[in-house]
Amino acid sequence: MKNIKTFEDLLKDKYGEKGTPARDKYDAESLAFRLGVMLKEARKEAHITQEQLAKRTGTKKSYISRIERGQSDIQISTYYKLIETGLGKQLNISIGS
Repeated sequence: MKNIKTFEDLLKDKYGEKGTPARDKYDAESLAFRLGVMLKEARKEAHITQEQLAKRTGTKKSYISRIERGQSDIQISTYYKLIETGLGKQLNISIGS
């Protein structure tokens, strides 16, 4: 951990450069976790249960649970459906450098 100044430096030190297998795995798991946390917060803000969200979107409660725990790789189209159809919120996606 010598000379580590930024979070990116820490990630490089622990998982390697972007594009390496270990770093790609970390990045994918990290994204799944963050999407799950955002879904759970939005669902709770809407005052609905996992079961209610599943029913509204034609999925299963167990699937919603896996997403919220970051244990499911989710497609953008599915996430859109959960947010827009299930929760009645707007999903905004941006791409930055």
